[in-house]
Amino acid sequence: MTDTVEDPTGTIEPTRASVQTMPLGKAINAGLRQAMADDPRVLLMGEDIGTLGGVFRVTEGLQAEFGEKRVIDTPLAESGIVGTAIGLAMGGFRPVCEIQFDGFIYPGFDQITSQLAKMTNRHEGAVTMPVVIRVPYGGHIGAVEHHQESPEAYFAHTAGLRVVSPSTPHDAYWMIQEAIASNDPVMFFEPKSRYWPKGEVDLSDPQAPLHASRVVRTGTEVTLLGHGAMVSVLLQAAEIAAAEGVSAEVVDLRSLSPVDYGPILESVRKTGRLVVAQEAPGFVSVGSEIAATVAEKAFYSLQAPVLRVSGFDTPFPPAKLETQYLPDADRVLEAVDRALAY
Repeated sequence: MTDTVEDPTGTIEPTRASVQTMPLGKAINAGLRQAMADDPRVLLMGEDIGTLGGVFRVTEGLQAEFGEKRVIDTPLAESGIVGTAIGLAMGGFRPVCEIQFDGFIYPGFDQITSQLAKMTNRHEGAVTMPVVIRVPYGGHIGAVEHHQESPEAYFAHTAGLRVVSPSTPHDAYWMIQEAIASNDPVMFFEPKSRYWPKGEVDLSDPQAPLHASRVVRTGTEVTLLGHGAMVSVLLQAAEIAAAEGVSAEVVDLRSLSPVDYGPILESVRKTGRLVVAQEAPGFVSVGSEIAATVAEKAFYSLQAPVLRVSGFDTPFPPAKLETQYLPDADRVLEAVDRALAY
């Protein structure tokens, strides 16, 4: 509960005792710690997550606090990690797996899509799969091949999986706990380039449920939509657009499967224009699906085609070329100009 204090006018005002400032990586750490403290069935598994605390130090200190039986350093075997988690879930545990980098998830792809996603349906609901798979993903860190990919569309396409991605420390803290509480498997995509920037976390109020999209900046002329690290890029673009006299609304997708279309469609019906941005390649992507659905459901409100800004349909390039590949504010603003020209 948020503490309250009565001011001289008699108005009850909340204090900020429950609000802390921390980076996104630390917020996930705090959320994991809270989930483990609340439920002894929650355990963590992954490569180097124990003694080292993970390559991004997201699990730092948790093994020392909860012990080696609940924070487990695994072999370098993604398929084995996920397969073991499936067995643990069937045994009543709530495992949280870390995939060290996005591009390392493919050895575990079969376990995730053929087993984890289908187990509950296969048993007609009699077996639940409360498994969370944490995936650091995306670019902007100057890493080598297989360390800066955005594979979220594979999993959003797979029936039986929930797919989410926080963009702020506040959402990271609450969404990881909500994902762990889910009885369905959740793919938890963490934008690694946002691990370090700090933000406020209200420890008393999640503010939005796990699968809700929400408006993070209001505007009237064009809607900008994205998830994860792209949200900060869209906010930057909206700020630049405002200086040029253009009012842009920014919507944080948050949940990639299922998608909460309510706030998205409401925004598009107000602005008449939509630009969808993502780091992943554009072909057969999350952005493609949203563009098609908005065109179907808000066709008569659109004053311009839905435009997409994405990574290119090529493998992620060497680090020295990543700024040419990844969408930035300039590419978003170019799409805004095209939308406004109709």
